[in-house]
Amino acid sequence: MNISLIGYGKMGKEIEKLCIAKGHHIYSIADPTLNTEIEVIQGADLAIEFSQPASAVSNLKYCFDHSIPVVCGTTGWHLKWDDIKDYCAKKNGSLFYSTNFSIGVNIFWKISSVLSKIMNEHTGYSLGLHEIHHDQKKDAPSGTAVTLAEKIIGSSSRFDAWKPSDSFTWSEAKAIPISSERIGTVPGTHTVEFKSNHDRIILTHEAFSRGGFVEGVVKAAEWLQGKKGVFGMEDLMNAG
Repeated sequence: MNISLIGYGKMGKEIEKLCIAKGHHIYSIADPTLNTEIEVIQGADLAIEFSQPASAVSNLKYCFDHSIPVVCGTTGWHLKWDDIKDYCAKKNGSLFYSTNFSIGVNIFWKISSVLSKIMNEHTGYSLGLHEIHHDQKKDAPSGTAVTLAEKIIGSSSRFDAWKPSDSFTWSEAKAIPISSERIGTVPGTHTVEFKSNHDRIILTHEAFSRGGFVEGVVKAAEWLQGKKGVFGMEDLMNAG
């Protein structure tokens, strides 16, 4: 495939390496640090978008306007999600979006959903979420943590919202607190903790590198070829 990259930060550079290693061609790169605008992606078979929250929505719409399938992993713009889904459908576009492309994280989300359902019957436990990322990450809480909270809410009769928290705290009902830390070069650590007066249950996913994320991104790009609509990691994982 002729693949264009939108965004050329740490993730973009790692994605470039794996795309080339798998026989794909980097058609163009749109990034302010290279003095290249979004228009350079015209003619690409597919775009991979890892930019900034402030530009993600306009970048995606540009892809739909020019019939370029796009894989997006930029987080921090979830309030515009419905708008993007509607625009993609209107333009008969192709979008693969996930807040995290790691297979391990997606398994972690599923396990957390199962645990949340079990804990509906155990109201003596309060819940808190915590995430740690590198000090250059712009959004907090992370998109992965927000998705984690949404997965838990979807399986819970006790919690119906999430809220940012300045420190690791626990809630017995309604809003799940999410605390965030930005430390050094940490790729990403996410923790779910149910705590009672007698004990606690902890689930943690810790990434050792960006490798798992990058592999998922390139797999998604290859899988998206020839498809129309909005897709996510569950579609890819269920496809086998």
